Amino acid sequence: MKALILVGGFGTRLRPLTLTMPKPLVEFANKPMILHQIEALAKVGVKDIVLAVNYRPEVMVGVLKQYEALYGVNITFSVETEPLGTAGPLALARDILGKDDSPFFVLNSDVICEFPFDQLAAYHKAHGGEGTIMVTKVEEPSKYGVVVLQNGHASRIERFVEKPQHFVGNRINAGIYIFSPAILDRIELRPTSIEKETFPAMAADGQLHAMDLEGFWMDVGQPKDFLTGIGLYLASVHRRQPATLAAGPHIQGNVLIDPSVKIGEGCKIGPNVTIAEGVVIGDGVRIKNACILKNSVVRDFSWIERSIIGWNSTVGRWARLEGVTVLGDDVSISDEIYVNGGCILPHKSISVCIPEPQIIM
Repeated sequence: MKALILVGGFGTRLRPLTLTMPKPLVEFANKPMILHQIEALAKVGVKDIVLAVNYRPEVMVGVLKQYEALYGVNITFSVETEPLGTAGPLALARDILGKDDSPFFVLNSDVICEFPFDQLAAYHKAHGGEGTIMVTKVEEPSKYGVVVLQNGHASRIERFVEKPQHFVGNRINAGIYIFSPAILDRIELRPTSIEKETFPAMAADGQLHAMDLEGFWMDVGQPKDFLTGIGLYLASVHRRQPATLAAGPHIQGNVLIDPSVKIGEGCKIGPNVTIAEGVVIGDGVRIKNACILKNSVVRDFSWIERSIIGWNSTVGRWARLEGVTVLGDDVSISDEIYVNGGCILPHKSISVCIPEPQIIM
């Protein structure tokens, strides 16, 4: 089986983290984002994985090539000389995706869920159409493009309605698809939107179906959603593999901690916290709804809530970070500093409080 992951460009929504690291390599729950997808694809027998990239592919090549032998897959980088949108990359990778009659998966690299690829492949085969979109149900469909099914049909898609003002349904595109190679005949090698051009044409021909995605789903491409996604992901891990989560008197709720982490006395950590390799936590620290990336230091009696601490950063004693604060690589927060919603670029030292959300360059 084959798959294409739409990696795309600069990852501007997740800055300042993506100023240091391409977005697919930013660790989500202590593992590069894209590795969650590669693992899930390999588990269902996918052997050829194409990464459609147009930004810093050389960095990703060095990191991801090591996983080929580990997971028994061939990873190919399809490098766009100009951004090709969400459909053009399929045409660019036609030699691999269309090399045989078997269907192939396509997914957005920002999406995190339980990746039920087995069920998706079986569903696609059963209905016999050209394509299947995974859809997820939302409470406020007016903020999204809504997938509308044909009356009296359980899965065939009739049309798409962008940000509907009146209720037409509550299913939205989850960014995970499976297609028969015939779709490649619909797509030219040019910047093309699969959502706006290819899907409506397939729906008009009665060739596009929807499958409900069970469980959690989140597009983690921006900090507030990244943090929300961690909570959803950890809840899923708690259901499936509870033994992998941290335990102890200092742990509250679902927490994932690398074995190398050093934690001081009198701390309270959780819920919804991930702490990566090489991190040092001082005494009396409170962390909740947060992500601490590799080799950072959190000093005594600091408070971190709804924040992402970038690699190699230092949070001073009695500091308080909250309000979706994001520290880039190698940021230093002085003692007794308050940061609310700060977006702090790499290699900065902060010695004055930031009471209102702002970007520190």
